[in-house]
Amino acid sequence: MYDLKCKPTKLLSTIAVACTFGLSASVTAATLEDIQQQWSKCQYDVFNKDNKVACFEQVITDNQAALNKEPGRNDLKVWLAINKSSLAGAEGGLGALSLVKESKKLLEDVINKEPEVLDGSAFTSLGSLYYKVPGWPIGFGDDDMAETMLKKALAINPNGIDPNYFYGDFLAEDGRKAQAVTYLKKAQQAKPRLNRELADRGRQQEISNRLNDLQ
Repeated sequence: MYDLKCKPTKLLSTIAVACTFGLSASVTAATLEDIQQQWSKCQYDVFNKDNKVACFEQVITDNQAALNKEPGRNDLKVWLAINKSSLAGAEGGLGALSLVKESKKLLEDVINKEPEVLDGSAFTSLGSLYYKVPGWPIGFGDDDMAETMLKKALAINPNGIDPNYFYGDFLAEDGRKAQAVTYLKKAQQAKPRLNRELADRGRQQEISNRLNDLQ
């Protein structure tokens, strides 16, 4: 389980449940695909911390503008939560907790209204928050809730790269090595996602790294 004494910058550096630094799309014209591509660029192609933070801040602005335009879009709400938690991971430290709390609230709202949107990505993202955020009294981290959310994600999308990766990563953190390897290898076999080449490439590298850690 994640805690602030160990790798604070890890906080949701991989979430998943799933960014073009050029940001050519206007704030009001950003589509879901634009936002997904922007996130991928921020997450996997921008390595300087200040630039990564600025990149995520910009995609959050674009995402919020798109959601303001279409407030009923739960898919955009999931991605706003993902972007906020990714910014938290880039910033690190206690200051990130307000961002992950905002993400949690967004994801819970989506689960209440449209739980299967984006193949259950709200469950994947919320589950990853529960095991990576510190527990009480600092944060809301809870391993039991993490496992519950991640299993719900897998029930909706049993072959997806993100639910299998995050559940495998959770199991590894929990010391269940053999089970972790099973889910991580299943994540490796996931079919490529349409227009998500950079995201898939980055996630596959994370899967390989995690499997190497478990050797």
